[in-house]
Amino acid sequence: MASRPGILTEWPWAPLGSFKYLILGPWAVHATYQFLTKGPGERDVGYFLIFPYLLFRMLHNQIWISLSRYRTAKGRKLILDKGIEFEQVDRESNWDDQILLNGILFYVGLKTIPGGAHLPFWRADGVIITALLHAGPVEFLYYWLHRALHHHFLYSRYHSHHHSSIVTEPITSVIHPFAEHIAYFLLFAIPLYTTLVLRTASIVSFSGYIAYIDFMNNMGHCNFEIIPKWLFTIFPPIKYLMYTPSFHSLHHTQFRTNYSLFMPIYDCVYGTMDKSTDATYETSVQKMEESPDVVHLTHLTNPESIYHMRLGFASLASQPQTSKSKWYLWLMWPFTVASVIFTRVCGHSFVLERNSFKQLNLQSWVVPRFNVQYLLKWRKEAINGLIEEAILDADKKGVRVLSLGLLNQGEELNGNGELYIKKHRKLRIKLVDGSSLAVAIVLKSIPKGTSQVLLCGKLNKVASALAKALCQSGVQVCAANENDLEKLKESVDSKFGRNLVHSTSYSPKLWIVGDGLTEEEQSKALPGTIFIPFSQLPPTKIRKDCFYHSTPAMTIPSTFKNMHSCENWLARRVMSAWRIAGIVHALEGWEGHECGGTIFDVEKAWEAALQHGFRPLMIPNAQVAFP
Repeated sequence: MASRPGILTEWPWAPLGSFKYLILGPWAVHATYQFLTKGPGERDVGYFLIFPYLLFRMLHNQIWISLSRYRTAKGRKLILDKGIEFEQVDRESNWDDQILLNGILFYVGLKTIPGGAHLPFWRADGVIITALLHAGPVEFLYYWLHRALHHHFLYSRYHSHHHSSIVTEPITSVIHPFAEHIAYFLLFAIPLYTTLVLRTASIVSFSGYIAYIDFMNNMGHCNFEIIPKWLFTIFPPIKYLMYTPSFHSLHHTQFRTNYSLFMPIYDCVYGTMDKSTDATYETSVQKMEESPDVVHLTHLTNPESIYHMRLGFASLASQPQTSKSKWYLWLMWPFTVASVIFTRVCGHSFVLERNSFKQLNLQSWVVPRFNVQYLLKWRKEAINGLIEEAILDADKKGVRVLSLGLLNQGEELNGNGELYIKKHRKLRIKLVDGSSLAVAIVLKSIPKGTSQVLLCGKLNKVASALAKALCQSGVQVCAANENDLEKLKESVDSKFGRNLVHSTSYSPKLWIVGDGLTEEEQSKALPGTIFIPFSQLPPTKIRKDCFYHSTPAMTIPSTFKNMHSCENWLARRVMSAWRIAGIVHALEGWEGHECGGTIFDVEKAWEAALQHGFRPLMIPNAQVAFP
């Protein structure tokens, strides 16, 4: 919102929320009906193609969004090394409004303006006229309109909304109040309307011109330099005919320079070119990819999880992923299937996000495999190969600590990471599975005075350590499965073995649960039972008369900076124990790996996490409070 919003600031369909797309419904249905019912000579192909073209524009913008966030996470050729705040993510979530506006105006224009109907597919003269009119009147008028918008009266009421984003993303380019978009449309309509009047318009000239505007807008608002130096070497005058991301970034930081739309020539003519333009460009193109200190190696969950990543939809990435999909994701199934195929052939982990905390540079890498693939025994070797490759790549880059996401440290998969340190004895990087901190968080979540717990779900290293710690503290640990009981006995000293018992009554009011907790097991819990998971993957359903503590996680300090992310964990300032453990390991300078059968001192890990500002995650609940 502008600092002093003027008239026509809000979009007229803002009250409709996600139902705003319905305003295009009648037009799209009418265009489709006419296309299907009329003969070949009567069909208006241009009118019919408006709606598919709007969808293409949305896809085009989303590709730029994903590319920009991926490149920003890598840190190569960055212009401003600053993070994007959540206020900006929310403010820029309506980037599709301008596409809806254009769609309505195109539908109305082609039906009401003489010569708008039945446009030919191609006319060369119309394309040339469009290009000349853009380079002349459009660029010239935009320059002076833009300078006017920086006058304090218009700036405070309208343009300050756009300049609220200092670190720009591609979609920042279209984040303006409604009235400002009307002005821009009238400006960009000059070539389109002129070619209609001159009878030289075509489908290609219309769609090509809008695609050019989208492309240049998106490219110019990236926070990394994308224009190569050799282009200016081969054709030096191009620096006056095409702007660069670093050119426009200076406008967002300096405000009173670099006003041009896409052609910097007008800034040169009128003396508003920023003096540091060339130096900023040179600095940006030479900036190398940042080498992280700590890497967290995670993985995909289900196929729809791609939309919840930072590279996907910001509106989804800032919300928890639930078992129920958003209705519109069903319409995205072709892209979902394509992503599954892509991850199948993709042979490398990729950078998802980048943060910094204290003196550490942090990155999150993703193994391009889904949960279900980790469950397939015949995929075990291939997945281990991807994890091993990521570890070796991180070691080569000088990464100090790599923490393994939950499925990437499976005991059946790689023995909690022990496979890699045995295979590569000279690894400089330290592998951390975070088991000590995960155990500490679960132990600290158990209410004082608890005398009996039920341990169920798939056993792992954390479960065994929990059973040992609880038995040593005098808490009775019940196991409903005899096989699980025998496995747990191996980790519990014989003198505390009396606290480890077999029980089929499911009577304890506190359950410590892992993966594989079934609804049948839950049905045996007494009303008011507390579930505390020791796994990052919680049960899909929890009984309404029971209570569920979050997965092992902690809140992160406010001193986290350069947050090139918009994931849900960061929106709530929450991070998993497995990830925090790697950060703490690097901050403390601990030597040795925490993987395989090794587990660090639980109390030491807990105290170190608290010392660095991490705090227990408190779940507000009217009926039960956790310490």
